[in-house]
Amino acid sequence: MQVLGIDIGGSATKGAIVDTETGLLVSERVRIAYKTIKEPAVIVKSINKIKKELNYEGPIGAGFPGVVKHGQIFTSANLHKDWIGKNLETMVTEKTGQPAVVLNDADAAGFAEMRFGDEALRQYDVVMFLTIGTGLGTAIFVEGKLMPNTELGHIDIRGKEAEHRASAAIKTKEKLSWKQWASRFNNVLLTYEALLNPEIFVLGGGISSDFEKYSKYLTTEAPVVAAKLQNLAGIVGAAMAAHEKYSQG
Repeated sequence: MQVLGIDIGGSATKGAIVDTETGLLVSERVRIAYKTIKEPAVIVKSINKIKKELNYEGPIGAGFPGVVKHGQIFTSANLHKDWIGKNLETMVTEKTGQPAVVLNDADAAGFAEMRFGDEALRQYDVVMFLTIGTGLGTAIFVEGKLMPNTELGHIDIRGKEAEHRASAAIKTKEKLSWKQWASRFNNVLLTYEALLNPEIFVLGGGISSDFEKYSKYLTTEAPVVAAKLQNLAGIVGAAMAAHEKYSQG
């Protein structure tokens, strides 16, 4: 089944049509960037624009950077505060005329990586997946089952939220070297390891493509690997979620 997947981020909304049997994109990836934090109506308009540009009709899956329950947004740390309380599934359906599924963006990306990433991941009982971008997203899988909406990028580490200490955006903003940034990020991983004891860390987001530049500075006992799907995982996972909901019958 070919399904439109949308990845809503702090700096852009991206989308593409995904073959949910293979995890491969079967269209171009459309990216709509924004320089300031956008309110819900603007983002939903962007989703509709992506749908039209790709000439797509069918269910739409979207990953949102915050806690999402049954399509409703409960937190919005890196987007407009007007998101809180809105039902994004309803908004997307009303704007596009298509059925929609919305889930946490890191959950979507982790979902895709567990399905289409390295097969070795499936041998671990506890996998912790992280998306490193404007913020720091987390997804935890226990015996292959997702624990949704963990949002551990917001836990306090030495007086500062983890994502305010070691996101990709912070590296750029503070002009940190790879060694400087990796030292901060390593402290985040060590905290997660002490709290949760995952058997492996998987790193996604745009910065995962630079894994070789900072991996030597990471000192967790659990192995740390780069996500196979890198920055496309969110789109793929969102499409998968829509396929699973709307392919029944």
